[in-house]
Order: sequence, then C-alpha cells, then structure tokens
Amino acid sequence: MMKFLLLISFIFLISANFMAQTPLRLWNEDAPNALGKEAADIPEIKPFPAAKEKATGAAILVLPGGGYGHLSEIKEGSAVAEWLNSLGISAFVLKYRLGPKYGQPNQLLDAARALRTIRARAKEWNLDEKRIGILGFSAGGHLASTLSTHFDAGKPDAKDEIERASSRPDLQILIYPVITMGEFTHQGSKKNLLGENPSAELVQKYSNELQVTKETPPAFLVHTMNDTAVPVENSLQFVAGLRKNGVPFEFHLYEQGPHGFGLAPTNPYLNSWAERCADWLRLHNFAAKK
Repeated sequence: MMKFLLLISFIFLISANFMAQTPLRLWNEDAPNALGKEAADIPEIKPFPAAKEKATGAAILVLPGGGYGHLSEIKEGSAVAEWLNSLGISAFVLKYRLGPKYGQPNQLLDAARALRTIRARAKEWNLDEKRIGILGFSAGGHLASTLSTHFDAGKPDAKDEIERASSRPDLQILIYPVITMGEFTHQGSKKNLLGENPSAELVQKYSNELQVTKETPPAFLVHTMNDTAVPVENSLQFVAGLRKNGVPFEFHLYEQGPHGFGLAPTNPYLNSWAERCADWLRLHNFAAKK
C-alpha cells in the first residue's frame, strides 16, 4: 500500500511539473500582425514556477538568443529557467516571433505582452507584480534591452485586463547582448529585425544605447573582450548610457570567452557570472538568501 501511495505521489508531482511547463499563448486569438497559424506564428510563454518552499515571489522573463532567426531554447531557455528556480525565482521562457518572416515591431510586441501577462496574473501565480524582471542572451539581450527602454505604463481603459498592466521590467539581465544597430551591431540580428535597408530612424530607435533614460530599470551585464560575434562595444555603450542617466548597474567583463556560452557549466572561468548574478539578484530582493 505504501509503495502504491508513493507511486501515486510521484506521478502527481511529474504531472504537476508537466502542467506547470505547458506553454501559454500570449493572445487567445491571432497575435498582432500574424501571418499564419503555425507554431512559428504563435508567441508563447512556458512557465517554470519556483518550488513553494523556496519561492521568493519574484519572477523573470527569459529570452533566448539566436540572432532573431532561431531560438536557443535549452541552453539559453529551460536551463536558465531551472537555474533561476534554484534561487527561488519563478521563470517564464518566451517563444517570440522570428525573422525573416517577422521583423520589428513584432518581437517587442511579444515581449511586452509576455511581461504584462506575468504582471496581470501575478496574484494567481503567487508573484509580486513589483518584482518582475527580464533576462536575455545575445539577440534575446537586444530584445530585453529594447523592452527596458521602450516600455509603457499600460492602457488603464483597455477591455483586455492584460493590456492595462505596465510592460516595464523591474530589472534587466543582459548576457553578451546585442545592443546597437549601428557600427558594432550583429549584422544577422539587424537584418532579421530591421530588414535589408532600414531607415536611419529605425536604426536609431533600436540602438538601445541611445534610448536609455532615468526610468530604465537597473541592469546586470556580462560580456567577453574577445567575443567575435557580438563586439563588447555593445555592452560598453549601454553601460555608458546607464551611467550617464544615473541608472544602477553591475557589469562583468571577462578577458576571454566565446560568444554563446550560456551558463557555461563546463567552464570554471566563465561560469562564475551566474553566482555574481545571484548575488545581484539578492541585492534587489529577487533571489532567496544563501
């Protein structure tokens, strides 16, 4: 009988975990500017709730990279969500629309809707609506910094409850991020997001180092000096914008390391960034105490 009860409990836990990670559509109907009804046309978030006994009530929206052409869903998605869970932080991995089929502003629409959704449903998910951050890698870092510099307060009179919520992240974490669409950009990301020959106005709008204000949320950044895919100038220019506007930040610049290392589980030199980030998240009352 005891073995039977243990088996039932195990099955229940597996089932609950599966349900928790079931993707949620961001819009019940077609997404804005949808060009079809395939999986690639449907932006979603996959919830990774923190264990109740450790949960701090904070949440982070995770944006995998991939040059706006694909998504690194495991290394920069689910693996990162599980790391955040270990800190007591609930995570939501975003599947956003990609180029060349979808260019701007659709990625920003998807990210904004995802953050609004988490905030609007915070009480339902036992979350604090004032502790919702964003974390992005590479092109996902560009999208995270775009939302962090192009957010809005929501529409108080909207019929859709989700659209009433603010899209401003309470903090941002940018790992080897694309930031600029200018001289030091990642050309593949720029082409997928803005098209072949974008206007000067579009280039400026999505060069997020130029869009920082005093309202931009606090930031944590990681980059390597010899990143050959996304030059370190991306982070350096963003940090300069944060500094100019008095926005708190922490910046870890490593001398060596390739692009796209994720949590760097096999690299004892680079994987220290995760612990530094955990300390920073504790500083901002997101992560559980040691």
